[in-house]
Amino acid sequence: MKIGIVGGTGPAGRGLALRLSSIGYEVEIGSRSSGRAAEIVDELIEIWGDRGYKLSGVSNEEAALAETVVLATPWDSCAPTAKALKKQLSGKLVICMANALARVGNEFHALYPPRGSIAADVQAAIPGSRVSMAFQHLPAKELGEIDTPMEGDVLVCADEQSAIDQTIEIVGKMDNLRGLDCGSLANAAPVEAFTAVLLQLNKLYKTRSSVSIIGLE
Repeated sequence: MKIGIVGGTGPAGRGLALRLSSIGYEVEIGSRSSGRAAEIVDELIEIWGDRGYKLSGVSNEEAALAETVVLATPWDSCAPTAKALKKQLSGKLVICMANALARVGNEFHALYPPRGSIAADVQAAIPGSRVSMAFQHLPAKELGEIDTPMEGDVLVCADEQSAIDQTIEIVGKMDNLRGLDCGSLANAAPVEAFTAVLLQLNKLYKTRSSVSIIGLE
């Protein structure tokens, strides 16, 4: 399956692209500048060799033509970008990995967009697509360190069960990661906002934390 990552040249987008490529997916890293995307791919291949061989750098418009699409743009660009690509994204699974955060003094604070979450805003912008929310709590640096398995749970929300199931299937192919069905996009707001708490923990305890839910079989 081909996965396109719109706005995939940032740390989280390129990290996810590399990890997905390393487990067999064909991945297109998208950018407003296809040249910039190609440069990022060249850098990743220089570091990781043939483990990045299924990566390619393209425009956002081309990345949006993939079978499944991840939105990795800055949070305030997610809904406008999705709306601009509405035709290409129609009928597809679109995974939103953004968090609405602002730095206030020494802390990150969660922001709440009009519909409560970035994922809900994206779904409203592209009603013909199946939007899910996932990957909010995975540290960007660890995503790109493909020699080291990540650990933790990936919380997944979507208004359509098929979107949840498909997203969890993708997550499940990554070693030591577990996707969890967290219900509709009505639950996306607290999931996105909790990223601010994780960042504060990381700072105070000088680590990179993730989420693990206990008590589930």
